[in-house]
Amino acid sequence: MREPGDDRRQRILAAVDGRGQARVTDLAAELDVSVVTVRRDVEQLAMAGKLARGHGVVRSMRSPGPQPPVRPQQAAVALVIPERHAYLDEAVNGARETLAAAGMRAVLHIAPRVAGAERPIAERIVADGVCGLLIAPRWRTSAAEEADYEWLAELDVPVVLMERRPRPGSVLHETDSACTDHWYGMHLAIDHLVGLGHRRIVLAARDDSPTARTLRSAFEEIAMARREVEDWAVTLSAPDACADPSVPDTSVPVAELIRSVGATAAVMHSDVDALMLVQRLDEAGIRVPRDCSVVAYDDVVAPMGSTPLTAIAPPKAEVGRATAELLLARLAGTNRPRRVAIAPELKIRNSTLIV
Repeated sequence: MREPGDDRRQRILAAVDGRGQARVTDLAAELDVSVVTVRRDVEQLAMAGKLARGHGVVRSMRSPGPQPPVRPQQAAVALVIPERHAYLDEAVNGARETLAAAGMRAVLHIAPRVAGAERPIAERIVADGVCGLLIAPRWRTSAAEEADYEWLAELDVPVVLMERRPRPGSVLHETDSACTDHWYGMHLAIDHLVGLGHRRIVLAARDDSPTARTLRSAFEEIAMARREVEDWAVTLSAPDACADPSVPDTSVPVAELIRSVGATAAVMHSDVDALMLVQRLDEAGIRVPRDCSVVAYDDVVAPMGSTPLTAIAPPKAEVGRATAELLLARLAGTNRPRRVAIAPELKIRNSTLIV
């Protein structure tokens, strides 16, 4: 039978008062409950003035124990991002600048392209003494995302998710996060094309990241809801864009899909893939924008094509700054979790025309 919350909090209070201080993870193990449960109990006790909270440590208000030793990385914040993920470079720089302005050092760690790579890195650097963690797990699949929830929730330092939004109601629902409002980004893309008179639109998108999955879902939802859109379809934007690389690519090539749907416009994610797809369209005799208008998503290299691409530009640096600000607020004692979503922009260039 599950122990009543009031009884559990009394046991926590007695244990901490008896020792002077205790680690949250040790209390969770002793009470046989999750770290998240203990954190919530400790938060209630702290709000009632019965305990003092630190980073992973709880101290008694009656007989405070000795302060933990200050370790060399006490003022360092770790950032963990996936290998070969240029999209996040601007976010990292935004976070670094904000942390530096607050007198804190940012230490960057790169997770290799293997499943579960982030966990040992995060656990090691937390054990080394960083005071907070900003992390953008790769999460190629929804299953990989769910598998990371529990251990992320149990880390002993404040964690903020960068360009990631965990599933509502999950154990990470109360974890701070800052990301682009990708639904709104897709709305901007479709609204721009519909405003130019396009009625048949295809999406060529990746399917191997939380951003990609959000964009695909948003495209389908918005396309179905817009009465102006007469027909639409979705395909993969690149051979390696599938969430499971072991599954053979059976998607319809974008040029073939455009012809079968009679599309006059396409949204393409990412814009690196978009530049390559535009080349393939040209080889297939489909000229951009004369025959097909194109909106890229990411705006990392979209302006550099032979035809500069109209693009949705996520606020990458702003997301990084917001992520760092959330962590600084948490370190300053803010208790209420926050989920920040920042709207992207539409950058109109030469790849879209009125039909």
